[in-house]
Amino acid sequence: MRILVVEDNATLANGLAAVLKGSGYAVDIVGDGASAIAVLATERFDLVILDLNLPEHDGLEVLRVMRARQHDASVLILSARGAADDRVKGLNLGADDYMVKPFDVGELEARVRALLRRQAGQKSATVSFGDVSLDLNSRTFSAAGVAIDIPAREISLLETLFMRAGKVVAKQSIIESLAGFDEDLSANAIEQYVSRLRKRLAPHGLTVRTARGIGYYLEKMPAS
Repeated sequence: MRILVVEDNATLANGLAAVLKGSGYAVDIVGDGASAIAVLATERFDLVILDLNLPEHDGLEVLRVMRARQHDASVLILSARGAADDRVKGLNLGADDYMVKPFDVGELEARVRALLRRQAGQKSATVSFGDVSLDLNSRTFSAAGVAIDIPAREISLLETLFMRAGKVVAKQSIIESLAGFDEDLSANAIEQYVSRLRKRLAPHGLTVRTARGIGYYLEKMPAS
């Protein structure tokens, strides 16, 4: 899952990015409205965390342009402007949620998870494929109620494949979902992550197949 933080307070933006990256999300930051509009014209994100008081186009203008372009990323407005009129304007322009600064980090993380779950079309907090289950709130995998130990980057990859289980996910889509602007994630690195995932999933009856020249897909292993 890829998140864009649009926030002109660098300290706050970096703090948000650190928290979200710690949960395994790919996070990018821009500090003004013009940059946000430009980035959103060429890059795909699952969620945008959007301040309203921005230089070079405020957050409401960014949101208006996003929805006019039919950009379907979920939008969480995070602003010091807490008046009912501001909330109404933001939600009417297409925001999915609205939080007022200062905010509780735990609540922000919970709202991010809820929005990403909704973005993926999941009403339940738990998704299962074969004998493996994914808890979308904690972003943990388990089999028969026992947690599967998976590093953060591999969790993000498996989550991407899990949400489209049985369908091929293009390599480029995987790279975009795992890497931010400042990361150089190669196709070879993805192959290494896939190889490790195969070993972790094999005892639980799942594997990651390669669609040559296209990408990867998650599949149930035949019963032995």
